[in-house]
Amino acid sequence: MSLKIFNTLSRAKEEFKPLVPGKVNMYVCGPTVYDYIHIGNARPLIFFDVVRRYLQAIGYDVTYVVNFTDVDDKLIRKSEQTGMSVPDLAEKFIAAFYEDIDALGVGRADIHPRVTENMTEIIEFIQGLEAKGFAYENGGDVYFRTAKFAEYGKLSHQNLEELQFGIRIHVDERKENPQDFVLWKAAKPGEIYWSSPWGDGRPGWHIECSAMAGKYLGTTLDIHGGGHDLQFPHHECEVAQSEALHGKPLANYWMHNGHIHINDEIMSKSRGNGIKVNELLKTMKPEVLRFFMLSTHYRNPINFSDEAVTQAENGLERVKNSFSNLIYRLDACAGQSTSARDEAAELAAAAATELFQAKMNDDFNTPDAITAVFDLVSATNQYLQRQDVSVDTLDLLSQAFRELNRVLGILVEEQPDLLDTDIEQLIKERTEARQNKQWARADEIRDLLTEKGIVLEDTPQGIRWRRK
Repeated sequence: MSLKIFNTLSRAKEEFKPLVPGKVNMYVCGPTVYDYIHIGNARPLIFFDVVRRYLQAIGYDVTYVVNFTDVDDKLIRKSEQTGMSVPDLAEKFIAAFYEDIDALGVGRADIHPRVTENMTEIIEFIQGLEAKGFAYENGGDVYFRTAKFAEYGKLSHQNLEELQFGIRIHVDERKENPQDFVLWKAAKPGEIYWSSPWGDGRPGWHIECSAMAGKYLGTTLDIHGGGHDLQFPHHECEVAQSEALHGKPLANYWMHNGHIHINDEIMSKSRGNGIKVNELLKTMKPEVLRFFMLSTHYRNPINFSDEAVTQAENGLERVKNSFSNLIYRLDACAGQSTSARDEAAELAAAAATELFQAKMNDDFNTPDAITAVFDLVSATNQYLQRQDVSVDTLDLLSQAFRELNRVLGILVEEQPDLLDTDIEQLIKERTEARQNKQWARADEIRDLLTEKGIVLEDTPQGIRWRRK
């Protein structure tokens, strides 16, 4: 089964055919780095990380670009509030961004371009639009002439008359048309600026991504992604600018993830209900947040609530326990003679892997792909109930888990805090403490072992232990 992607442009699932066989160029709009990222930012970061992982898993060489908007009205306002310079603010929150995505298991992009490092390309892009009659200057500001681009509105499927009717901001008399959008902003007193043919200023938001995507990935992308809220105006304006300049499609496949709701209310700055990732991860394991995000189809809204998080925790715990028990049994069988391979268990693993790929091929349907993971969990748990097992079958099951996890990234194979020798030493100390009637010390050691997931069992042969 070939990979199919729901294309926002066509509003239909289409078979994925990259521009160059075996290679994929993918651009996803990154954060404006004026604050810590929130869970609304985390959703596309996690989802498109899975998209990249899956494309690589099925054999594609992926070049992945996620930009930083490091100069913007929001950064300038934050600079005025904090007394920090715009560059210093950007550095602070880019560092925080990396910390958060590392915690979430999100791989860093191949390229993380910054607006401030691509000013020459942005200015040249605007000059090209101006030369073709798609841009005009007035009072040091430069605007895109939307009326000249006949297909403006095609991505978001907006009606131009409705767009004009729906404009709520005051009419800017410097614009030829209320729908025209800014490409270059003249600097106000005290603002950060760059020199340009139109005077000192800085770029508008939309032009930045067009220039950087073109520079790093070429005039046409395989995949352009981002949140649903970016369809209009941001991505619509990107389409207009890029296609006006180059005369080619900006992207062959447009992908947009759905909104985040908090307790059934859409997350928004006006409601003040945003949740920052760095705060959330103080009380929630990052792999649980990742599992939670992937448990809903990316195009659907997702509701963040205590109940939904608890369901995610329980679901992930079931997967983790099955895999952990499998690895424990595999380790315990090392060097031992075991039974013949189990055809039923191995067929179940193959079926789960096949179902997983079929669901991922269907527009990256991660919730149904997770169902395939639970099929693997069920098959594994059933097999582990046997007294005699095959090392080959256990190994095949473990490889199936790892293959699926290589895409989803929901299982973290942690190194144990305590090595076997450490555990043996602590048990010896506890035994001596009990013999010397040092009950407090004995209890302290047992509590420590319990905290680290070590279960002690009294047997006629003495104390035995196992990892929980």
